[in-house]
Amino acid sequence: MRRIGVLGGMGPEATIFFMQQIVDAIQARDDADHIPLLVDNNTQVPSRIKAILEGGGEDPGPVLVQMAKRLVGAGAEALVMPCNTAHYYAGQVAASTDAPFLNMVEMSCAEAARIAPGGKVGLLGSPALQQVGVFEKALADAGLSPVYAAEQGWALATIRSIKAQGPSEFAAHTLSDICTQMVDDGADVICICCTEFSLLAQDIKATVPVFDAMQVLVSATVAFSRSDLPELNTPNAAERVAGAAT
Repeated sequence: MRRIGVLGGMGPEATIFFMQQIVDAIQARDDADHIPLLVDNNTQVPSRIKAILEGGGEDPGPVLVQMAKRLVGAGAEALVMPCNTAHYYAGQVAASTDAPFLNMVEMSCAEAARIAPGGKVGLLGSPALQQVGVFEKALADAGLSPVYAAEQGWALATIRSIKAQGPSEFAAHTLSDICTQMVDDGADVICICCTEFSLLAQDIKATVPVFDAMQVLVSATVAFSRSDLPELNTPNAAERVAGAAT
């Protein structure tokens, strides 16, 4: 199996949850059956919210690039980053090493296109996703269009609440209300695209299909580690990885 490097710490609980989902995805009889991970649970990555939304924070890009280089130097054969907003810097991370980068945003858009071809995708995530268009190109390439939360302040407050206090019933209700609004605005499918919200994925309710970007990444990580898939710098590689995960 190929060793996977995880750019983590955004936030730390979400990173640990991602690791647990990797463990749970394997029907193991022994330790050696599990996916080998190298994890940089770096809680000191500069705030993506401050850098993107507030425009005054330290640039996270150089820190993420250094994390990627350290992980590859330590033996990682592919890289993953279980933070949707941090994918604003995915190009820098992917270009910083020769290791494949499993792009959660691109693979999630491929999954949304499988569920609702040509449809509208409700993006349940940070307001930063809309402000800098983290998903826009990947959605357009997949023939999809986005629907965002009308009350972006609710989403941001919920992220901060989960980071400070952990997941809660109130947070789940708030996120379900946001889903209702996005469905009313035409969403055909909801993508949970904040790894803090992934902690509540089972409790988020909607009248259209809901899937979690983190789970897409989990499946792709397992598939890549356990297979002989080609490098990810070839056309449609993200779709091949996502397809191998199902």
